Amino acid sequence: MTTDIEHKQRELAELKQQVAALESEVSNATEADQWNHDNFYGTYYGTVGFVYGGIAAMVSLLLNVIGATVAGKHSLEIIRVYMTFPLGKKAMALSSGEGSRMVIDDGMILALGCCLYIGTGMVLGVLFHRVICRFALSKPLLTRLILGTVLAVAVWVVNFYGILAWLQPALFGGSWITDGSILPWWVALSTHLVFGWTMALMAPLGAFEYYRRPTEATS
Repeated sequence: MTTDIEHKQRELAELKQQVAALESEVSNATEADQWNHDNFYGTYYGTVGFVYGGIAAMVSLLLNVIGATVAGKHSLEIIRVYMTFPLGKKAMALSSGEGSRMVIDDGMILALGCCLYIGTGMVLGVLFHRVICRFALSKPLLTRLILGTVLAVAVWVVNFYGILAWLQPALFGGSWITDGSILPWWVALSTHLVFGWTMALMAPLGAFEYYRRPTEATS
């Protein structure tokens, strides 16, 4: 009788060891599969940047509308210049009284241009928000503004003088976007700067915060 009990106790001890080993393996596998929320969440910041980019583009567009109106130009002058890329010189006659001779109404084309302008800002917002949050999210506002300025100037130089300066003449036979008599360089630069500064200001609002489910002890 005693021998039978001892045999069962040994079997029980072996089973307990096997259960402990299995629990350890499961625990290690679960920890390995879990996402490390301390790492930079690039997908989240890219998504938020897409939304923030649209907001920043609307801010820069609004300031351009106000500035153009004060300067005595068409309120959507920046959009007319922007639309010269798909439409060429005809875009400069939109809503000017000269008649653009477009099949679509001028107002509809300018509205579409505004949508494209904001859409471009949304795409650029992914880059701006990810870079600013990656390197300066926890830094002072001045640091974020400086980084936003650097990004804005870099995008302006690359877009205007690295791409559009040769691409627009090659496709449409003119360089209206980079022509200083039509769009002064400081207007184009200030548009990019306002966009970059707006992204820098909004960056902390789009910071990722790991959600922790409340426990009974904390509740």
